[in-house]
Amino acid sequence: MPGPVPEPAEPEAAASEPVVLASGSPFRRRMLEEAGVAVEAVPPRPDERTVEAATEGSGITPQELAAILAEAKALDVSERLPGRLVIGADQTLSLGDAVLHKPRDMEEARRRLLALSGRTHELNSAVVVARDGEVLWRHVAVARLTMRPLDPAFVGRHLSRVGDRALASVGAYQIEGEGIQLFEAVEGDHFTIVGLPLLPLLAELRKLGAIDG
Repeated sequence: MPGPVPEPAEPEAAASEPVVLASGSPFRRRMLEEAGVAVEAVPPRPDERTVEAATEGSGITPQELAAILAEAKALDVSERLPGRLVIGADQTLSLGDAVLHKPRDMEEARRRLLALSGRTHELNSAVVVARDGEVLWRHVAVARLTMRPLDPAFVGRHLSRVGDRALASVGAYQIEGEGIQLFEAVEGDHFTIVGLPLLPLLAELRKLGAIDG
């Protein structure tokens, strides 16, 4: 006698298109990939300093500036890739009322670390999701970091060890590496500090059906 007819297998979920990361940052791409998000990186065209220059004198906060920069990236790429879900992200560093930029050379990196020495600064990390030139969601997270007082000779030795990696960060440090030795207190999650508020972004991608929820 024939045995029982097996129940049909559950159909597999259709693979969705990878989300697009409007960034040339290998760090942000790696964060998404390590979280299991299929991602395609497409560098945006807008120059950050040009976008920022257009806001001068407007009285916007460093947090608002980060959101504007992230939005400019996301909208640029989403307009070029119709129908795709695009993530734009950016980060500003504020020390008091001043917004600081990536150091241009090692001497500027040295001055940057000495300016941050013994003081608390804020990292403002913004992320925007857009489709077809329309912003669907935006979020800004803030981390507060306090550097310990740094001896100038130690700063020189530190920079000689880390080399040009110091120029890849607006603060002239990588807190995920040897840069952690520069700090005495950190308030904020790791993902905000390295430039992508990952947990709220993943929640939004699940809500949009871009990743499995």
